[in-house]
Amino acid sequence: MEFKNENEFDKDQTNSSEMTENTSEEASHKDISDFGNMEENMNAVDAEFPIEPHESIHTDESGKSTEFEGQAEAAVPPIMEQTRITNQVEQKKDKKRNVKGFASTLAAGVIGSVLTLTILPHTDYIKSFYPNAENQVTSGTGSSVKQVVAQPTMASSGSIADTVEKVSKAIVGVVNYQQQQTNDPWGNSSNQKSVQSGSGSGVIFQKNNDIAYIVTNNHVVEGASKLEISLFDGQKTTAEVVGTDALTDLAVLKIDAKYVTATADFGDSSTLRPGDQVYAIGNPLGLDLSRTVTQGIVSAINRSISVSTSAGNWDTNVIQTDAAINPGNSGGALINQQGQVIGINSLKISESGVEGLGFAIPSNDLIPIVNQLIKAGKVDRPYLGVGLADLDQVPQVYWQNLPNNVKQGVLVMNIDPNSTAATAGFQPKDIIVSMNGTKIANSSELRKYLYSKVKTGDEIKFEVYRDGKQITLKAKLSANKGA
Repeated sequence: MEFKNENEFDKDQTNSSEMTENTSEEASHKDISDFGNMEENMNAVDAEFPIEPHESIHTDESGKSTEFEGQAEAAVPPIMEQTRITNQVEQKKDKKRNVKGFASTLAAGVIGSVLTLTILPHTDYIKSFYPNAENQVTSGTGSSVKQVVAQPTMASSGSIADTVEKVSKAIVGVVNYQQQQTNDPWGNSSNQKSVQSGSGSGVIFQKNNDIAYIVTNNHVVEGASKLEISLFDGQKTTAEVVGTDALTDLAVLKIDAKYVTATADFGDSSTLRPGDQVYAIGNPLGLDLSRTVTQGIVSAINRSISVSTSAGNWDTNVIQTDAAINPGNSGGALINQQGQVIGINSLKISESGVEGLGFAIPSNDLIPIVNQLIKAGKVDRPYLGVGLADLDQVPQVYWQNLPNNVKQGVLVMNIDPNSTAATAGFQPKDIIVSMNGTKIANSSELRKYLYSKVKTGDEIKFEVYRDGKQITLKAKLSANKGA
């Protein structure tokens, strides 16, 4: 090996050698001590780093190096030999420092990674620098993105769909057939034939041995020569009328029980409140749209709607709902969320510009009527035996000089000679203004009081004006003679 500037190594040779040896020994002891301490702090890292002790470097008495046994080295000047030893020590020192630095770096990296993976996910650090990080998807080839698939829809128990499905099996279609006279081309009458005149809905509410009972509206079956029932499974059969009541617009039919697999239960309509969820089930516009379900709420309760029936005008107590009710829904069910029938859909207001005004007969009002129709085929109501007209619809010439304060009442038009009214002394042109102290403004109020406030056998006190004078008549009510 050739060195161009040997004088650089001659300067302060002795001191340099001593300092080198002292420094080497101190550094060696310090490095070993530091590395031992470092090993104590690196228990989590499974790594071993062998350290060569300084005693492995020897110089014999002749100044020759014996670092590697069995290997002869060329003779070099003492200065160069000492320098070589010094350089070797420094190289060992640098090597140890490199090992120490590598170990420290490795330990710091492992500890930092553990802290990062443990603590960082629980902080908002990433969100503060990358607010959209949660919405980003890694697009690298090594990323694994879960494929989006549709999950199967599970039918929830107790859902309204389950309830409707169950109740719908008890909803039937009712077709009204009536006899119609036909004529031949020459104008001669031929045989009558049965033609369809209308249709509606009905609810199977009871199955008793071989008979199943259906409730519907009276106007659905009125005048029918034959009634055809269409069931949920497509079967058809004929029905027989058990009884009808024109005033309340209710009717009960019966069919063979073999066609019936489900019946509906009545609920307590007195618990209804405006805002309660309800569902209407029926056959709007005929059997082609059978068992249609519409949704709404109870808009109001205890509504009084004046209805003209074949038995006279009647103020019907109804539930108002915004569930869609159309022709053909009559006689169908209005149910609550529990699947109970709380009303029979009966009518709607269909004037221009009017929407969501449907009405149903409350279950608590129809149940007594239904029971009477099953038992007797008619409703047993008190019978007075008079023909009536509202006073405000009669010309004042017939008022017979009534006092100026009398503006409302009921005018007696005719009397059944074998009735309670005849026995009590009623006469045509009498004007009834009160019953048992309750003011009567029109014929609907008289019927309402007569049919809902009193019963057969009760004695009623009537306030009557005759020839402009007020008189009192008493009548003991008899049974209804109507069919």
